[in-house]
Amino acid sequence: MTDLDLTGRTALVTGGAQGLGEGMAQALAAAGARVVVGDLQDEAGEKVADSLKGEGHGFVHLDVTDEASWENAVVAAAQDFGGLDILVNNAGVEISSLMTEVDPKDIRTMLEVNILGTALGIKHGLRSMRPEGVAGQGGSIINISSVAATIAFPGIPIYSATKSAVDRLTKVAAMEAGKLGYGVRVNCVYPGLVPTAMGAGLANDMAALGLFESPEAAVGAVIELTPSGRLGEVADMADAVVWLASDASRFVNGVGLPVDGGMGM
Repeated sequence: MTDLDLTGRTALVTGGAQGLGEGMAQALAAAGARVVVGDLQDEAGEKVADSLKGEGHGFVHLDVTDEASWENAVVAAAQDFGGLDILVNNAGVEISSLMTEVDPKDIRTMLEVNILGTALGIKHGLRSMRPEGVAGQGGSIINISSVAATIAFPGIPIYSATKSAVDRLTKVAAMEAGKLGYGVRVNCVYPGLVPTAMGAGLANDMAALGLFESPEAAVGAVIELTPSGRLGEVADMADAVVWLASDASRFVNGVGLPVDGGMGM
């Protein structure tokens, strides 16, 4: 077994029916993990689970803002899929707006999905993975933040704030898990802009808000801010998640890992 071999481990990926979550599920399965795709989109989620390399994968309906849904998901992972060793809190939502035009309804949506959803994921991941939990073998929790937590990019004030909160949740959870002897590492990733449906929507929003002349100009501005000179790819983010899930990162804990081509440096 290599340090990146996840054979024998079970991973739950939230928001795994599309975009970055789907790519992360694919990469974890390719590394040997059994993967449980958690999402509100039942048909799409089941399709992703069926497409994963290897055997033993599955889908669970998961509303990350609902406590009972989380309880069901972690129990399903432990009892139906062999445990819970890796949790990827990827589910998130981005609603663009100028600061002067923010809608309280949109604020609440992002707070609930991005902060509450991640907090509940950490809560139930730790409860499941700690020695007395239903899985009880320790593990790795990986939260998906954003480069938006590290830079002041216009048009996404509330999204940026919620992703900054994910970073703080990560660090406190890592400290608590260590102090209480849970055997669980908690880290987060700051993805750069990736041309998924969410990324493309963001570029369109920036033009619609009058911040850039066109979606292409918005994308060009991101690339100009990125030393690596390109947008991110799903595989860039997925490979980082596999590394944080694996023994290769065994002494990495409480870290926010930029995977943004240097944009947020």
